[in-house]
Amino acid sequence: MIFHLHKFPLLSRSGILENLIGELSGEDEKKCVLQLHDIPGGAKTFLLVAKFCYGVKMELTALNVVSLRCAAEYLRMTEDYGEGNLIIQTEHFLNEIFCYWTDSIKALETCEEVLPRAEDLHIVSRCIDSLAIKACADPSLFSWPMSGCSAVESPGGAVIWNGICTAAKPNPVSEDWWYENVSSLRFPLYKRLILAVGLRGMKAERIAGSVVYYAKSHLPLLGRQSSFQNGNRDAPESAISASSDLNQRNLLEEIVELLPIGRGVTATNFLLRLLRTSMILHASQSCRENLEKRVGAQLDQAALEDLLIPNMGYSVETLYDIDCVQRILDHFMLVDHDSNTNCMVYEGQLMGASHPLTPMTRVANLVDGYLAEVAPDVNLKLPKFESLAAVIPDYARPLDDGIYRAIDIFLKGHPWLTDSEREQLCRLMNCQKLSLEASTHAAQNERLPLRVTVQVLFFEQLRLRTSVAGWFFVSDNLENTQNHSGNLALVRHNASIQAGTTQSHLVAVDDMKERVSELEKECSTMKQEIDKLVKTKGSWNAILKKFSFRLKTKTYDPNASKHGNNSTTPPTSKAPLVNGKENHGSSTGELGAD
Repeated sequence: MIFHLHKFPLLSRSGILENLIGELSGEDEKKCVLQLHDIPGGAKTFLLVAKFCYGVKMELTALNVVSLRCAAEYLRMTEDYGEGNLIIQTEHFLNEIFCYWTDSIKALETCEEVLPRAEDLHIVSRCIDSLAIKACADPSLFSWPMSGCSAVESPGGAVIWNGICTAAKPNPVSEDWWYENVSSLRFPLYKRLILAVGLRGMKAERIAGSVVYYAKSHLPLLGRQSSFQNGNRDAPESAISASSDLNQRNLLEEIVELLPIGRGVTATNFLLRLLRTSMILHASQSCRENLEKRVGAQLDQAALEDLLIPNMGYSVETLYDIDCVQRILDHFMLVDHDSNTNCMVYEGQLMGASHPLTPMTRVANLVDGYLAEVAPDVNLKLPKFESLAAVIPDYARPLDDGIYRAIDIFLKGHPWLTDSEREQLCRLMNCQKLSLEASTHAAQNERLPLRVTVQVLFFEQLRLRTSVAGWFFVSDNLENTQNHSGNLALVRHNASIQAGTTQSHLVAVDDMKERVSELEKECSTMKQEIDKLVKTKGSWNAILKKFSFRLKTKTYDPNASKHGNNSTTPPTSKAPLVNGKENHGSSTGELGAD
């Protein structure tokens, strides 16, 4: 751009222009042409400088003050060339805008245009320090205008006399008020700001929240779910151009390095989304390992749908990246989540009593659910399925319903497995730790090996023995209470209510006795048949049908029973007592054959 200007207004304000004009004026006083190629801010900024030299009124704003300050330094517009020169005026204005959050953000954004000179003049560092102080301050103590907060007001103010209203009270400010503003910064400046607030003692959770917000704003692939249920798995990868691919990959790797380290600081689902995006963008191996370790440290906080990471590329065996989940699970096992005390599973837990969910138990449930999701994949090999399931220790599963469901689905999706492979697979579960619903289903499941079915029936018999013994114990106590402690009960409670309650318990006990008598007869007959059993599936099914077993091949779902009726009768598949003693005859013989 060409400017036709007078010499005197320029040389009277700028030391550089005075020297250049003096050199050129000696050669040709009538014609003086200056070429300014390196002036900060370019022609737009020089136009404002020329107006200042001519005395034209010029408005300083947060958007032009940084470039004007750098240009004034370049042109040496100091106080030696006039009082109130451009350097001193721009410095005063910068000090004013540092008191305002929004203006400081705008000034920092404009530093990108003149970054080297803005760094030399410490404008960038002063902007970042100003923003860091405000971001770390208590939101309830704000004394500076913030973007969005001054415009958000309560519906109305209290009316004072003569029609004058009080000022509306601003709404309370949350701790994440600054996330949106700083997300507009380019990553190098944003990174410096995050490091500055970290040095000032900001909580790691707030820093992580800001980084998550920034990542969602600048990594569009984070919002896309690459899944086999909603389209082609290669669609996200094909949607990225080669040029933006490199930029997105570099940005993702930088964001991963910037995330604070600590268990639970960053949400697990966000870390898994970052991991999935890193696979799509083909990020570095160190970046993916970093994310896998972070997820592994807090795997108990993950959700099943987030672990379903599709395999990327074309030369893959399974639909989902099972190897990645295996590595994450291995990292979790290395972290000491649980104490080394010996964990026991009590009968009360097997009967459905509540038990605390430790991190290891939550991960066990998560892995069982994941195995159930990937089990139908025909390309999933038995060793890989066993390797993932065997990582979870036995004590981590109070009940084995989840792993039983996964095994059942795997058997259904892989009908070509041999008997030895089926038995090897079923060793992953403990038949003694199946719930009533799961045991009933397993006893009628044709996909299970015969010896597993026998084990299930045997443990059902032991469980029935414990249950019946408890009923007899209650019956004896109720009879003694009715005979010897009736008067005390009448003193403390209403007589009619207590009598009715006792009578109902006695009726229930009588019904149980009749039911036990029937089961003893049925068990005696079953004992004779089992002794003659030929170890073939057909013979076993014939016996089950004879004793009213209805064989079902439907896949077991532990959640299905929760939606049914609450009043259920004990299944006839339980092995009862024989003459009040344990039935260890044929069942024990079967287990010994195993």
